[in-house]
Amino acid sequence: MLLASQDEPRRSVATVNPRRTPVQSDAVAEAASDAVSAPAKVLVYGAYGHTGRFVVIELLRRGLVPVLSGRNGSALEVMAAELGLDARRADVTDAEAIDEAMRDAAAVVNCAGPFAHTTGPLLDAANRRRVPYVDVAAEIEANEDTFTRIRERAGAEGEIVVPAMAFFGGLGDLLATAAMGDWADADEVHVAYGLSSWHPTPGTRAAGTVSRERRDGRHVTFRDGSLQYGEDESQLTTWSFPEPLGVRQVRSKFSMADIVTIPKHLRVRDVDCYMTVEAIAELSSSDTPAPVPVDENGRSEQTFVVDVMVRRGAEQRRASASGQDIYAITGPLAAEAVDRILSGRTRTTGVASAGAMFDPADFLDALHEELSWTSELAEPLGSDRS
Repeated sequence: MLLASQDEPRRSVATVNPRRTPVQSDAVAEAASDAVSAPAKVLVYGAYGHTGRFVVIELLRRGLVPVLSGRNGSALEVMAAELGLDARRADVTDAEAIDEAMRDAAAVVNCAGPFAHTTGPLLDAANRRRVPYVDVAAEIEANEDTFTRIRERAGAEGEIVVPAMAFFGGLGDLLATAAMGDWADADEVHVAYGLSSWHPTPGTRAAGTVSRERRDGRHVTFRDGSLQYGEDESQLTTWSFPEPLGVRQVRSKFSMADIVTIPKHLRVRDVDCYMTVEAIAELSSSDTPAPVPVDENGRSEQTFVVDVMVRRGAEQRRASASGQDIYAITGPLAAEAVDRILSGRTRTTGVASAGAMFDPADFLDALHEELSWTSELAEPLGSDRS
């Protein structure tokens, strides 16, 4: 089956993203006011991890001051000495230590998985300290828990919480929102991941194990407007990515955090994810090594294309992004989110996906040094998609 064929003519969408007036919570307004005289401090929990280091560097590039935190005291000391930053050891099981680590932070970024273990305590601490919370969670269940936890919490209206502000969950959601444009609803969103390779970090492997255990090995999808658990119904098919990647074999229903983030604010019946088979094979093999840096920025040689197709009836819209290293790109995604929150460039409060919290086109444009993206509208589909 060939989805969204590149052979179909495409035309650009003139307006894909209506802009809304930024919304600020009182806490963010205070932080922004304080930041006029001094750079804002941002607690990065799990700063010494593979992804955490990318987040720290990107915060520094934006003139913010990362405060390094996590459970590994020796790793914190080494990183603090290397970068000349403050380090504060804290375990998520110790509420007083977490509060102390956050004492003068204007925001917190959680980079420490498994997020099933770290999100709750850090969310509660951020609420006590009245500071925004951002994480890079890819775990489907952990992200669903975050939305539920905040929406059910009394007095959470003024909070700002953005889960899955990462390659999985955040980037796909921004692209889907940009592609959706002025449509009020859609039938389907398809998120296809074209990875040249996938050398998972130890954190990725650990998070995957926890996620599988939480759902008792069942497969999860988003169909008919809700998350559904059952047998693995994935299929081997093909996807036509933008050139030069072209047509590749992928596996459907390779569910990622996008099945949580996208339908939380876009009215859509089904969300499906696809992954190139080569990447799945490497992820599944215990012999695949961790990523190895190949440039001065610490990025691996891995390249990616994320191709999102939104369908409504006989019409489809599409947005695509490409770059290098799925872990590295999470750094600017998370750091840009924090920068925009602290400067009041947000569109809502409470818990929200990336595409709901930020202007998606403007956000993606801001990452032009690390990411190339386009948004296009295909010709109307025929009656047969397959």
